[in-house]
Amino acid sequence: MTVMLSFRADEDDAKEAERWAKALGVQRSELLRDALRYHLARLRAEADAKAYSAQPFTVGETAFDAADDWGPAEDWSDWLPPGGGHDRA
Repeated sequence: MTVMLSFRADEDDAKEAERWAKALGVQRSELLRDALRYHLARLRAEADAKAYSAQPFTVGETAFDAADDWGPAEDWSDWLPPGGGHDRA
C-alpha cells in the first residue's frame, strides 16, 4: 500500500531533484521515494549501532568468536576416485 506524502522543500533542492530525475531517467517522485528509503535505512542502521554500543554482546553471544578463524579447509581431493568422481548415479 502506498500513501501520498506532501511536503515543502527549498526551491534549489527541488530544482536539483528535478535535474537528477531527468539525468537518471526517472520520475521525480521515484527519486524522492528512493532518497527517503535510503535515508530511513541509514537512520535505522545508526540506531542499531547505538543500541549495540549501549548493550555489548554477552559472553554467550561471543562464544563462537574463537572458531571464527579456523583457517583454510583441508584438501580432500586425494579422496576422489580417478576422473573426479562427482557423478552420483
